[in-house]
Order: sequence, then structure tokens, then C-alpha cells
Amino acid sequence: MINGKDLLTLLPSFGILIFMGLYIYSANLYPGGSQADINSVGFDWFNNYWCNLMSENGMNGLKNPARPVALIAMIILCSSMTLFFFQFANYFVKNRNWKMTIKIAGTLAMLSAVFIFTRLHDVMTTILSICGVIGIIGIISALHKNKMTFFKVSGIICMALVGIINLFYYNENLIKYLPLVQIVAFILILAWTVGLNFKMNDKNALQQRA
Repeated sequence: MINGKDLLTLLPSFGILIFMGLYIYSANLYPGGSQADINSVGFDWFNNYWCNLMSENGMNGLKNPARPVALIAMIILCSSMTLFFFQFANYFVKNRNWKMTIKIAGTLAMLSAVFIFTRLHDVMTTILSICGVIGIIGIISALHKNKMTFFKVSGIICMALVGIINLFYYNENLIKYLPLVQIVAFILILAWTVGLNFKMNDKNALQQRA
């Protein structure tokens, strides 16, 4: 049975699940237009970006009713991920400097993510990538010290995915594949986060029994 403390620990996972539901719902509201076909109808999972859902208009020029839902989803996701960075640092990181680095880098990454739909998209994406990688490096270091090999290797893969996303974004020949790469990265990184969040809950349960 999940108690109040477990619910608090698992808040990032609940937030991620809510985000995913809102993501799918907002995609169904998107009027249309993609990088492959500006006149297409609806959201194309292979050719549309997440930030398209947060734009005032679809790429086909029609008013975008998905925007409010997508913005709420993004705020929920970024809040959940920020909480995750703080919780992870408190549960698994002993070094004071790394603990602060993970918290600060994670917070900056999530703050910048909220504004990726604005005119500062490129700047926010760069900040998100740099701070996100710094935060993940700190997490991987802690996972190594805690001998959590599976999550350490998974974290390295997630970090590599961030690099691949940037490679595709700045390469004219690869950018057409970026929406699909983003979705794969989204799923894997969020799954990794949820897995670690449950590990925190397990550690919390052991501390309560001790």
C-alpha cells in the first residue's frame, strides 16, 4: 500500500504520466502542417515537433487549439523533472558540490525547456542541452558510486541521445529525421527517469523499515 511519503517521492513519475496523456491529447487537437507537408491535416508523429503543439498557429496557418493543453503539459513535465533532480541529489549524492550542481543544472535545464516554443527557441534549446548533460553527468557519477550499473549505462545512452538530437538539428541532411529521434529520446529518457524515481521510492521504503 502506498503511503503519503511514497506519493511524495513518486510525484515526478505521476507528473510524467500526466504529461504523456496531455501530449497525446494535444497532438489530437493540432490542426496540421509539418516540415514534410505544410498543408497536411493533424499531427504527424514522424514530421512534427513537440514545440509545434505549443505554437499559436499550426504550420498550415490555422489557429492551434492544442496550445493551452501543450503548455500545461510542458509546465507539469518541467516541474516534475525539476523535483526529480532535487530528489535524486538528496537520495543518492553525497558530494556537496555535485549535489548542488545537479540541482542547479537540472533547474536551469527545465526552466529553459518551458520557453522552447518562443522566439528564443535556439538559445533555450542550447541551454537545455548543456545543462541537461551536466545534470545527467552528475547523476551518472552518483549511479557509478552507488553501483547501479544498469541505470548508469542507460544514463550514458540518454546523454548520447541528447548529442544526437543536436547533431540532427544542426545538419540539413538529417533534420528531416529529427522528430522521430526526438520521440525515441523522449520515451527512453522519461522511462529512465521513472525507473530511477522508483529506485528512490525503494530506498525510501528501506529507510522507513530501518
